[in-house]
Amino acid sequence: MTSLDAKAKTLLELHRPGDPVVLPTVWDAWSANIAVAAGFSALTMGSHPVADSVGRSDGEGMTYDELLARVTQVTGAVDVPVSVDIESGYGLEPARLIEGLLAAGAVGLNIEDTVHSEGKRLRSPEEHAELVRGLRAAADAAGVHVVVNARTDLFLRQDGDEADRVDRAIARLTLAAAAGADVLYPVGWHDDEVLRRLTAELPLPVNVVTRPETPAKDRFAGLGVARISFGPLLQAALGAEASKLLAAWT
Repeated sequence: MTSLDAKAKTLLELHRPGDPVVLPTVWDAWSANIAVAAGFSALTMGSHPVADSVGRSDGEGMTYDELLARVTQVTGAVDVPVSVDIESGYGLEPARLIEGLLAAGAVGLNIEDTVHSEGKRLRSPEEHAELVRGLRAAADAAGVHVVVNARTDLFLRQDGDEADRVDRAIARLTLAAAAGADVLYPVGWHDDEVLRRLTAELPLPVNVVTRPETPAKDRFAGLGVARISFGPLLQAALGAEASKLLAAWT
């Protein structure tokens, strides 16, 4: 586990508020090799693009074992730290989730608070924090500081009153931080005012999602962001370009 722990520590050290790390969201060995060749020092694997690549739907339409098979291919192809979106945990215990990730060579994870297997209900803040606590304990027991990126879908789902949504997201993610998260991910599209609040009031580095075709690293740096990823949007952008190329031949 020594090399895995070193990769995990390297990944964690890349999260610097105001000097964000860009983690291209990849889905297979091909896309991972492209990202590393372009100069990126760490990667994240998104559940949506991975699911698309194996003919499954996002939202735990693939199994955890199917995801891990892809992760193993990626970590076998590149020698940089890899984080993995494990959706809402596939109904598995934290120890099984951590064991699978480490066996596949990954050193980070995203964990959502939407429970796909239970009608897409939103976990309570305390329930989500308890899952984060279990993941941290399992990683500690394995001897690798797996980088836990605690995600909330409050903004994507637009749950509850918009007037206090930022407050509720901050409270929810602050509990996750206290439970052992390393990074906080209020996924969604935020204006500058909201993003300043999130980075100022949350106690840990903040992850944002953006479109790869509209580079804005300096903007996010100025807003205190520590991590930038693309969700399914890099795959979508490449798919759109491929469609244009192919259309010329039909």
